[in-house]
Amino acid sequence: MTGSSDRVPLADVRDLLHIGSPLPFRVLDAQERLLLNEGQLIQDEAQFEALTERGAWAERANVEAERKARAAAAAPTVVVQLSLFDRWERLLWQFDRLARGLVRRELPGSDLPMFYEALRALVDRDPDIALFLCTRQEDHRFALYPLRHSIHCAVLATLTARHLGWDKDQIDALGQAALSMNLAILELQATMAEQDDPPTKKQLELIRAHPDAAVALLRASGIEAEEWLATVADHHEQRGGGGYPRNKHEVSPGAHVLRNIDVYMAKISPRAKRPAVLPQVAVRQIFQQNPGDPLSMAVIKTLGVHPPGSLVKLRSGEIAVAIRRPASGTHPLVATLSDRNGKPSGETHRRNTAEPDYEVEAPVPNSKEFARIMPERVYGIVDC
Repeated sequence: MTGSSDRVPLADVRDLLHIGSPLPFRVLDAQERLLLNEGQLIQDEAQFEALTERGAWAERANVEAERKARAAAAAPTVVVQLSLFDRWERLLWQFDRLARGLVRRELPGSDLPMFYEALRALVDRDPDIALFLCTRQEDHRFALYPLRHSIHCAVLATLTARHLGWDKDQIDALGQAALSMNLAILELQATMAEQDDPPTKKQLELIRAHPDAAVALLRASGIEAEEWLATVADHHEQRGGGGYPRNKHEVSPGAHVLRNIDVYMAKISPRAKRPAVLPQVAVRQIFQQNPGDPLSMAVIKTLGVHPPGSLVKLRSGEIAVAIRRPASGTHPLVATLSDRNGKPSGETHRRNTAEPDYEVEAPVPNSKEFARIMPERVYGIVDC
């Protein structure tokens, strides 16, 4: 553990931080978990306040080195215009503040539907990019895992409900349930994302109780929407029994869809001590566990066989990442990451996998060679 003398509270380095400019050093939370890497952006004052509320700090050696470098160079500040990808990062920090405010009973529940509208607007801007960001989770900021998980589940819930042709009220109920289903265990999820040992008895008790605890928290915040609350209450129940907390045999369509989405997103998300399951494998497992179920198939059809963000090997020998789902069929548009010998390359080419020369041969496991894929590389700069 780092001693307190080696930590500089973020509030004490405010003069070194400029909204919209790359960070000169990394930022950690009170448990030394990474919140922001060097080079990432603090995008507005609200995010800075959220960080300070978390007890965020920087390493003293890095702060002192930055002060010396600035004194020597006195370089002008460069302000970066926010892209669509930056907007998604900003949304993460907005949700951090909202979730903690709801848990502490400091914010009204009515703030959550407003947040969901902002999320839905980003999904509408580019659904494939939204799914890409759900799939590509390479920065390993495990302290933020529960926030990312909730947002990613809300993205897929929104798109799946639309695929099913549900009306706006049903879509909103499912999306808002996805955002709020784990409100009672956010800190527990962050802890377990880095935990070496199996869950303790106490942790398992909290996990089994969290659907009811989340409903109680939402009701206390003023939420009265019964479909939303029922979906949260039953999102770990299973049709035919075997779920929790009440071992129900009949489950609403919304809760059934959300359970599938929750499990899928958990599987494809890496933990400190557990690699992510390949998206293609997680999709296949949904199918195998729910054969013939139209609601589960809606999740699969929304994702596609090779969801945006998943790695594939092409017949050409190139390694590529899926970036656009096909209008029909199973052949996504991909962007290459390697040459024809599978070696990482700085060149990027778009390939239509419906063409015989570029057919998908197999999914590609995550590896160090292709661990970090900047979305700007494969989509370009996308304005919001």
